Amino acid sequence: MSSRLLKALGVVSSLTFVSRILGFVRDMVIAHSFGAGTGADAFLVAFKIPNFMRRLFAEGAFAQAFVPVLSAYKTQREHTEVQNLVNHVAGTLGSVLFVITLLGMLAAPVLVLLFAPGFFADSSKFALTGEMLRITFPYIFFISLTAFAGAILNAYGRFAAPALTPVLLNLCLIAAALWWAPHFNPPILALAWGVLIAGLVQFLFQLPFLLKLQLLPKPIVPFVHRNQPPHEGVQRILKLMLPAVFAVSVTQISLLIDTLMASFLATGSVAWLYYSDRLLEFPIGVFGVALATVVLPKLSRQAAADQQQNYSDTLNWSLRWVFIIGLPCTLGLMLLAVPIMATLFQRGEFNATDVSMSARSLIAYSLGLIAFVLIKILASGFFAQHNTKTPMRIAIIAMLSNIGMNLLFIVPLAHAGLALATALSASLNATLLYVHLRRENHFQLQPGWGRFFLRLGLASTAMSLVLWWGVPAAHWWENAGEMACAGQLSLWISAAAAVYLAVLWLSGLRPKMLL
Repeated sequence: MSSRLLKALGVVSSLTFVSRILGFVRDMVIAHSFGAGTGADAFLVAFKIPNFMRRLFAEGAFAQAFVPVLSAYKTQREHTEVQNLVNHVAGTLGSVLFVITLLGMLAAPVLVLLFAPGFFADSSKFALTGEMLRITFPYIFFISLTAFAGAILNAYGRFAAPALTPVLLNLCLIAAALWWAPHFNPPILALAWGVLIAGLVQFLFQLPFLLKLQLLPKPIVPFVHRNQPPHEGVQRILKLMLPAVFAVSVTQISLLIDTLMASFLATGSVAWLYYSDRLLEFPIGVFGVALATVVLPKLSRQAAADQQQNYSDTLNWSLRWVFIIGLPCTLGLMLLAVPIMATLFQRGEFNATDVSMSARSLIAYSLGLIAFVLIKILASGFFAQHNTKTPMRIAIIAMLSNIGMNLLFIVPLAHAGLALATALSASLNATLLYVHLRRENHFQLQPGWGRFFLRLGLASTAMSLVLWWGVPAAHWWENAGEMACAGQLSLWISAAAAVYLAVLWLSGLRPKMLL
């Protein structure tokens, strides 16, 4: 069982890695072309709003509610009933998305005022953000349907195509920044159109794979087919979805709150948080999201078949991988914050001050990296049991604590305080999820966790000492050339990884123990 999951994880992680590398190239191009000024702040808010709603409703709440129901249908019913469910969900989701998209475009200035109220004091920034939001908002329509298609493919073990799809967004935005921008006034408007085109391209890319599964949706729109009663599968999804909106997306809500409060800080604060969040999202996306993607369908099938021991074993296996990957990534991002920022982004309009400021928030965000991944896995444990209310209650507690800590930290630490509050609230969220999952007897720890943590502690300490001792100081990275930075960064990442793996081996950890 674990070997098949590991193979699927390898496929999703490797393809996500390609997408994330292109994402860094995209961010490097955008940083070089537009820096961290007014235009960049405006675009990042205009992109963040529909992107936030995508993560909240489509890849977040919808996927977590849809995959368990679809997996139950797949396990217990005929293919024709699965196709009927897909048709009804497509019609319901598509019609709701159309209305949301239309309202979002009409209410663009109101949304900007809601999500970035600090922009209102700068009329040009406020107007530019509203103009770009009208262009980017339809992205939620296409990318949510893309997430719907990807959820179907994942439920059937077809992980490659959904994992590859985000590459298309990065390619479109790179093209927009390099070749389309000179034809727009202001040039940054090209990025907004790149987002919209990317949404359509990603949706079209998924359709042939659904056709191969014989699950290409034929939407049945509610209120149009009046002679048909509400589909019971759709009703179950909707019932699970509302609590899941809070449960699965509290991290995104926290990041959006960061953006809202950062809009009142110095110009560049939104961009500094964005670039540090992007770096944090690299290990979360390559590993955390990939792990949650392959684990949720498996947990859902085990829960549907009442295989409680296998279900608990799957969670144990997942959590071991969270710590074995997440701990060195956390320490590496903290110790290499300035080197990474300088190597990737310090060129053109992105200067040494931007590097220093972005590194501060990256260090703060990194404190919550393991918690961000744990939330995805532990929440999946509840969703597979069709329990979305418990994660919802926990998410609300975490979100309220995040707001309180934002107010506490924003004055002394500015934008880095917002990042720190997000990391701490994520840690609270993950802790409460774990406690409640154990309390409800869905999950039991396997023997050997104490020895496992001891080995990780030794390996992580050795790795950290190597980086602390050997990595040049911040001023070296801010003054060195691009190739020198890239060479040094590659050297120290390789050295850290080699030391970490060597100490794990010397401490007795073997690959077969993780299968």
